[in-house]
Amino acid sequence: MENDAATLYCPNELCQAANPLTHKFCQRCSTPIPKRYLWVVGDVLNVGSPGEILADRYLVLNKSVVLDTKPGLLPQGLETENVQTIRAYLRLIPYSLHIPQVYGVLSLKDGRSRKEILLLEKPPLLTEPTTDSQLRLCPQLTNAWRTATSMRQLNWLWQLAHLWQPLVSEGVASSLIDTHLLRVEGSLVRLLELRSDTSTAPKLSHLGDFWQQLLPDTKPAIAEFVNQVSSYLIQGEINSPEVLISVLDRGLAELGELQSPKIQIITKTDTGPKRQRNEDACYPASGTLLSKPPQATALAIVCDGIGGHEGGNVASNLAIETIQQQVQQLTKVPYNHIEPSLLLADLEQAVAVANDKISQRNDSENRQGRKRMGTTLVMALPVAHEMYITHVGDSRAYWITRDACYQVTLDDDVASREVRLGYAIYREAVQQSGSGSLVQALGMSSSAALHPTAQRFILDEDAVFLLTSDGLSDFDRVEEYWETEILPILTEETDLVTVADKLLEIANTKNGHDNVTIALVHYQVKYVEPELTLKAVIVELPTITTANITPKPLQPTLLEDISEQKTLIPKNKPSSFQQLPLHLIVPMIIAIAAGSLGLLVRGLFMSSVPPVSSPNVQQTPASTSGRSLNNLAFGWVITNSREITLDDQKLQPGSFMRVVDIETKDTSYSAESVIKLQLCPSENSTFLPSDKPLRVTLAQLQRSDITVLKSTDTSSCDNLSQPLDSETPTSRSSSGK
Repeated sequence: MENDAATLYCPNELCQAANPLTHKFCQRCSTPIPKRYLWVVGDVLNVGSPGEILADRYLVLNKSVVLDTKPGLLPQGLETENVQTIRAYLRLIPYSLHIPQVYGVLSLKDGRSRKEILLLEKPPLLTEPTTDSQLRLCPQLTNAWRTATSMRQLNWLWQLAHLWQPLVSEGVASSLIDTHLLRVEGSLVRLLELRSDTSTAPKLSHLGDFWQQLLPDTKPAIAEFVNQVSSYLIQGEINSPEVLISVLDRGLAELGELQSPKIQIITKTDTGPKRQRNEDACYPASGTLLSKPPQATALAIVCDGIGGHEGGNVASNLAIETIQQQVQQLTKVPYNHIEPSLLLADLEQAVAVANDKISQRNDSENRQGRKRMGTTLVMALPVAHEMYITHVGDSRAYWITRDACYQVTLDDDVASREVRLGYAIYREAVQQSGSGSLVQALGMSSSAALHPTAQRFILDEDAVFLLTSDGLSDFDRVEEYWETEILPILTEETDLVTVADKLLEIANTKNGHDNVTIALVHYQVKYVEPELTLKAVIVELPTITTANITPKPLQPTLLEDISEQKTLIPKNKPSSFQQLPLHLIVPMIIAIAAGSLGLLVRGLFMSSVPPVSSPNVQQTPASTSGRSLNNLAFGWVITNSREITLDDQKLQPGSFMRVVDIETKDTSYSAESVIKLQLCPSENSTFLPSDKPLRVTLAQLQRSDITVLKSTDTSSCDNLSQPLDSETPTSRSSSGK
């Protein structure tokens, strides 16, 4: 029941007027009033009765949900010494698409003592637009499974597979096999909360047991496939999340061939009312409406330049042109010849190419410190039933479905870094001085110190992706207006061009402090339930992550004024411009050796030298590059599941080691290759970090129950000094942070 006397207070500190619960805008000053529904974690038996107000601000809706009636006030946080109790939530912020984040705590009196109850924001709740009385949880996956299409059923399993290793690393993987916690919101898997593992952590076989329970309601087209995958998990034939994801990818690819997507893209950029120069850039050119088909490729890019009149516009345009040419090379391959993990790695490499072009330009002009020009980047590449999102900086991507609006990128700023390192709750971190300063952007240093985030999403329904610079996203304008302005695209009540113009107007009138650039990607799909029967196949994982490249210095280019004539950009990768991307090589192999494709591809992979990659860093939800022991690269982090001895050093389970060098013989990466590892501090380890690395062979690692962490995983290695943490953050002037 609702409390008729309860009110929502305006978040505008100059107003703070009381408003009825049904109001979305303050009746006095028209400021938007967010309704923040919070999930109560822990002992909820004595939280209060529906309609009761707790701590003079939280309205009890039921025993597990409260509404913050004073959203303009900073929630009460945990004491510093207690932050460890919520460490898993903080470190898993890159997966906030699936996991609710800590909002604050509710301190309540319990007799003579006080207790703190954790409050989580953005839990999987369904809300009606005008009343809280119909508030309800999103359905359990096991219940929604019955009516889902085969494509969506596999999509849900694919998401669980991606979440498995990150949650194992934080000791909360049992959350993924708890039917009460496991919810779905449309095509998205979401957790109510995290539950700590017992002394015995769950294994992949337990995931297989859980999936077998779904078989009675599994769609006929994939029933045999799911049964096989479950059995492989239980029997240990699928022994890593990477292999599991690869098997599911193949099943999704077969179903995806039955989809017929149509894609439209519109871009808009504007200087804004307060700036003299537009430092943003976009692809396609502003005002262009692109459709696929008939176009063969659909690509959208938004860049927000850094450097003022001294070069922000140069950097953003240089990034656009470089990446557009790189991606053109990657998309010349038919979808069924593309390995998703390799495409993710190639997209990250394309960003590295653009970064080095801008950095070289800075070096050639002797730009140092804050005088260096740079740019943020966010791009979307739809491929068949997938959407690939890549980003650096604080330009964002939002995913809008009929159910909700999701921010799918995590800003590369100081506040986000503090959270993912486990130091602070986000709403506290953003209050600190300099919290909005960027920790990375294109062009500030060499690509060895750059950590782009590449991720992909399975699309089984119509959706809109919004890419935007902070000229629009500041002050939560997207969250405020998506339902009234963007959602009508999906209901066919409006069109892309009209919405793009409206969003530009909102950015200039409601914010107006910066340039604004947006790209809207409308994905439409028709799916027919197939009559085929899928079968699961376990295949060898790729043993390289991208084209085999030996870095070489970039050749100097003419320093021309980009506003008049753009610098000519090499069309291939910076390290070996004459080599084709891996995706162009694969079809050639197939054509030459169709009868023995597997053996030839495996031979090609095993004879290739692994590329040098950027150091491991926390990234956004679902980012993976097919990492395994067979393609180790510099900066990657590995961990052990049992006690092992490496280079005479005994390591307890859960130790973390970072790859600092790889020595190969005759340029061949093999079992005899020597891997140098840096030990990282760990709660489970007894060693003291040393400057002397461990020296082990690849064969030793392969016999030692070693797991390679994904780029999205966090570890104690994150706290060691490395370029990302030691650099002075890039200064961004943004009052909306």
